[in-house]
Amino acid sequence: MELVVEQIENRVCTLSLNRPDKRNALSPELVAELKSKIQNSIQNESVRAIILEGKGQSFSAGADLQYIQDIRNNSFEENLADSKELQELYDLIYKGAKPVIAKITGHALAGGCGLASICDFAFASPDAKFGFTETRIGFVPAMVSVYLQGMVPQRKLREWLLSGRIFLAGEAKEHYLINEVVETTEIDAFVDEFAQNLIKTNAGDSIALTKKLLAETKGKTLEEALQNAAETNAKARASKDCIKGIDGFLNKEKIEW
Repeated sequence: MELVVEQIENRVCTLSLNRPDKRNALSPELVAELKSKIQNSIQNESVRAIILEGKGQSFSAGADLQYIQDIRNNSFEENLADSKELQELYDLIYKGAKPVIAKITGHALAGGCGLASICDFAFASPDAKFGFTETRIGFVPAMVSVYLQGMVPQRKLREWLLSGRIFLAGEAKEHYLINEVVETTEIDAFVDEFAQNLIKTNAGDSIALTKKLLAETKGKTLEEALQNAAETNAKARASKDCIKGIDGFLNKEKIEW
């Protein structure tokens, strides 16, 4: 059975976590398969955007129970290598050239909450439940805490990460963890329409360069960030998308991306 089901339609690749009986828990095998399929989608020129969702009643309820049992006997080196697999998945979504849209229904907890959080866009049904619950079982929400710095206000971020409490989609939106709350009966159509509008009205090269710029700005001094921005701007002006966009704008023609 595929742990991640892939469907490509209208230039959008939908990746569905496919362990509904386990609430799409993140086993090492699922993480590896998801990473591979996202990488393939990024390299596939026919794909312009990626939608990430969960099969069944949950987006993802975090780490797999069997995996949690197994790591008790891991060495530090084994745990470090395992942690880096999740880091590479997060990094691929955060820095990758294609926009990734999370469609969240049901639970998004611990690693599942982290997975939803680092997507470029996130939409959730009203009853979706979020929580960085790692501290409740002796873990640490380590990697995701780095990505959320600057995204979520510090006071709220500390509350969520330290308390491990579960909260609903409305609170997640209020504090910038997700973009919008969408009725359960409408969320599929809403996300599909959002993805189509995104890829039809925006140049792929521009989105890729903007994602790269945002990721690289973190940790730089003001001077370094501005230098990088200037170089990115110059690079963008030479791209085929930019030339096409300028021509369309000057000729008052609708630009077909």
